[in-house]
Amino acid sequence: MKKLSETLRDCHILKKEIILINDGSTDRTSELIKKLSERHPSVRAIQLMENRGKANALQVGLFASRSEYLVCVESDALLSDTAPYYLINHFFKCGERLRAVTGNPAICNRNNLLSRMQLDEYASIIGAIKRTQRLLGKVMTVSGVVVAFRKKALVDVGLWDRDMITEDIAVSWKLQKKFWDVRYEPRAICWMLVPETLSGIWKQPVRWAQGGQEVIIRHWRVLFTWKQRRIWLIYLEQWISIIWAFCWLFVTLLLLFTAETFQQMLIWFTITSFALVFISLIQLFVALLIDSRYNPVLKYYFWAAWYPAIYWMVNTAVVMAAVPRAISSRLKGGYAVWHSPDRGMKKKTS
Repeated sequence: MKKLSETLRDCHILKKEIILINDGSTDRTSELIKKLSERHPSVRAIQLMENRGKANALQVGLFASRSEYLVCVESDALLSDTAPYYLINHFFKCGERLRAVTGNPAICNRNNLLSRMQLDEYASIIGAIKRTQRLLGKVMTVSGVVVAFRKKALVDVGLWDRDMITEDIAVSWKLQKKFWDVRYEPRAICWMLVPETLSGIWKQPVRWAQGGQEVIIRHWRVLFTWKQRRIWLIYLEQWISIIWAFCWLFVTLLLLFTAETFQQMLIWFTITSFALVFISLIQLFVALLIDSRYNPVLKYYFWAAWYPAIYWMVNTAVVMAAVPRAISSRLKGGYAVWHSPDRGMKKKTS
């Protein structure tokens, strides 16, 4: 049996164009992509003088593209050799109803505790969520770092929303509300850099949480449309996550102020924490075991022990911090612009 890549070569799918977009960068990006476009005939460079957000840059790239299928990759990510084949193969295998395929982001930098905890998160929790959501027939979001689209599907839903801080979540909902199919391909690995500082760890999840909240605010009408019933569980899951964060804070404060003795407070915290951590570690192990078929990550299970203790508390604060930002963003409107966190590169480039 031929390999997937050989089969696609026979189908002449390797006719490609590479579009590099400089979205108002202040470093040497403009110079570098210009040199690449002059050196390689298949590479085209687009220079945007002002940063108006990723969604705006993607729209410019779509207008400039000549192909029916778009594989979108962020500038700080490295696509594996076989990823495009796995992504594009879905469009031929699943038919016209399929409009987007999200790949599998994998952590490239694994230098400290923070980056290794995120490795566990990406390889297990994010992958497990997408697999579970696919059983429902819907996914909360494609991965903005690596995703393939059918161009006419994007045109059909009005392209990316330039006023949403997370364009990947927003476009996923627009596609699925029109009953187009979105798939997850774990073999399409894309290596990415993650923040290695506490400030970076804070900024990135806050933006994701804000983006998710902006989406559920904008699309609240799905709960009152019977035709959209398959997405109800995904929608309610987001609200439950927000409510859970506030309940966690409320219960914690309640225990602190109502416990008659320190020992009583400690017992309550120990029992509840043990139950949550035990369930979390089982989930992480199973998910890492599944993902290790494509990416050797099971050896990092040791670092998962820190995940519930640190990341859950941070995530609770992240959700609560994102709520006022999401509301303010929906009231204000305009281009959604954000700045990338450290991505673990400061030490290497200084």
